[in-house]
Amino acid sequence: MKEKFFITTSIAYANAAPHIGYAYEVTLADIIARYKRMRGFETFFLTGTDEHGDKILRTARDAGKAPQVFVDENVKKFEVLHELLAISYDYFIRTSDKKNHWPGAQALWQKLLVGNDLYKGVYKGLYCLGCEAFITEKELVDGKCPNHNIAPEKIEEENYFFRLSKYGPAIQKAIESRELNIIPESRAREVLSMINEGIHDVSLSRPERDVLWGIPVPNEPKQTMYVWYDALSNYISALGYGRTDNEKFKRFWPADVHMIGKDILRFHAIIWPAILLSAGIPLPRQIFVHGFITSGGRKMSKSIGNVIDANEFITEFGSEAVRYFLAREISPTEDGDITRERYNPREFYCRVQRKPCERAGEPYLAHAPDGDAIFRRCYFKAEGE
Repeated sequence: MKEKFFITTSIAYANAAPHIGYAYEVTLADIIARYKRMRGFETFFLTGTDEHGDKILRTARDAGKAPQVFVDENVKKFEVLHELLAISYDYFIRTSDKKNHWPGAQALWQKLLVGNDLYKGVYKGLYCLGCEAFITEKELVDGKCPNHNIAPEKIEEENYFFRLSKYGPAIQKAIESRELNIIPESRAREVLSMINEGIHDVSLSRPERDVLWGIPVPNEPKQTMYVWYDALSNYISALGYGRTDNEKFKRFWPADVHMIGKDILRFHAIIWPAILLSAGIPLPRQIFVHGFITSGGRKMSKSIGNVIDANEFITEFGSEAVRYFLAREISPTEDGDITRERYNPREFYCRVQRKPCERAGEPYLAHAPDGDAIFRRCYFKAEGE
């Protein structure tokens, strides 16, 4: 039997068209998946969309649409992106999929309940709608979320809490032994620092009256699963966990690589492993943490309004050029900045042409009348084709 390889991206929030940051992550994962297939591994490449939560509901209402109609329309834009970039994913998971995703999320919840790791409590504090996350005062900059530049809401509500604090030592041991290997090393140190500072129990649900668009908590219709718990469970629900057709879960779990952005490190390196430990499910083997593609020095965010639409970027410059640019010009572990002013067509082609043309022994044509054709000729010659 072939050796298996399972790689995932984080699932993108379906409140708008995909931006260039998502294109970056899915391209990196695609490169690795293709390489593993070439090496003879039985490879499963998972990506998808996160479609629940209050932010989706509010955005859909503002657009005058039902939330399901709204996310269906945006998912089509992701499908266009995948086709343009020739992304070779094996399965696309949607968290609004009641047949394939919901059973896994609910089965996992029951495991946590049976393990006595869920209890009811009152949360009183700050909630950032942009992050769909509870945040603390010390995380704010001038009273606002640094990622979305909006002030958080003050909320007080009864939720289900997960005993995250119980699993700190076990997660620390897994990271230090590299059972859970976090790349780059600086991100592993960051997680260990979070654990050493003390981790607290976290809310895994919200009142149904406040979050009408999501997965109901089993046997508790007045509670909705917290959108981040819902999203994290996609990694196993997509393989059939919680369903009778769970052969892929048995074959491919644990994940060999979770590819994520640095802003969701805590969710993937602390909360997700703790949930898996509680449920008696093996930990993922590796978490690869990439930086942001920033725009004008700030994280690209639909809330801020500095997003570069990935589909427009590819339509303008061509898919092979964009794939090469993302893999070559943006460090996989650090931030890289793109703005429309900096990457106008002339500058973009100058950067994309230079390296493959140099390797192929072709002249570097900064002012080529047909830059895309020159790029393709140089690139494939450099690759020996």
